[in-house]
Amino acid sequence: MPADRLRVDVQGRALEVSNLDKVLYPAAGFTKGEVIDYYTRIAPVLLPHLADRPLTRIRFPNGVDGGSFFEKNAPAATPDWVRTENLPVPGSSKGRETIDYVVCDDLPTLVWLANLAALELHTPQWKIGAHPDMMVVDLDPGTPAGLRECCRVALLLRDRLAADGLAAYPKTSGKKGMQLCCPIAGTQPADLVSDYAHRVARELEGEHPGLVVSRMAKNLRGGKVFIDWSQNNAAKTTVTPYSLRAQAVPAVSTPLTWDEVSAGAAGKRPAARPYTAVEVLKRVEKHGDLLGGLLDGGPELRGG
Repeated sequence: MPADRLRVDVQGRALEVSNLDKVLYPAAGFTKGEVIDYYTRIAPVLLPHLADRPLTRIRFPNGVDGGSFFEKNAPAATPDWVRTENLPVPGSSKGRETIDYVVCDDLPTLVWLANLAALELHTPQWKIGAHPDMMVVDLDPGTPAGLRECCRVALLLRDRLAADGLAAYPKTSGKKGMQLCCPIAGTQPADLVSDYAHRVARELEGEHPGLVVSRMAKNLRGGKVFIDWSQNNAAKTTVTPYSLRAQAVPAVSTPLTWDEVSAGAAGKRPAARPYTAVEVLKRVEKHGDLLGGLLDGGPELRGG
């Protein structure tokens, strides 16, 4: 076996990992081996959020400064022990197009993906064969607004959603924005979930026109936060909690406490800079999974 390849056993599965010293985050000197180590160590809290969801990966074989590509289909030479599901492409004409999706239910699959430099992991709000069990609102700031303004809008959204009996769990996107994730009953179709999120976004836009925009036109977003309700479309995916992001540093889509969101609204961290892989591992040691409530189910949405 070449010197840059290593055969490992992960929970009884034989894997070959390679190029562990290859730097995937040049500005931080963060290597492929460190990516695999991060995903291995974060797996206990990450895997429950991946379970039973078709996985879209963004791969960076030459690091974050090199080219990247989206991958939905299971790649060539996928091990036979990796779970795949042949599913219609959401939005395709009469479901005629299908994809063999990878489903990452276990640690060996996660390590295999990390070895393929699948840095970013994105999942839909639904599990295979079911209606959405989660509603997501994506908060996207328009320059010069940033994460501070996102935190302000997140607090407004939390209170509005609570009035309808919904619990909201905040996380950073790992880039410039953030998401609120709400567990729901899983009994209503994606179109209804998206319509509900759109209605709430329009309400907040009407109440806070200087801060919030609910329309997608980018020319309307300057200095405001776009509440992207369309993330609940069945064809869309959102970055999975604890996924790495392709930034200068190994930033992570990081669950937050509401106290931290309040601090961010005041201009303190997390608004100041992203959380990195090393920091997120320490946070999980301290807090556990701050998004664990997403796994327990929630109510039906009102008005549907």
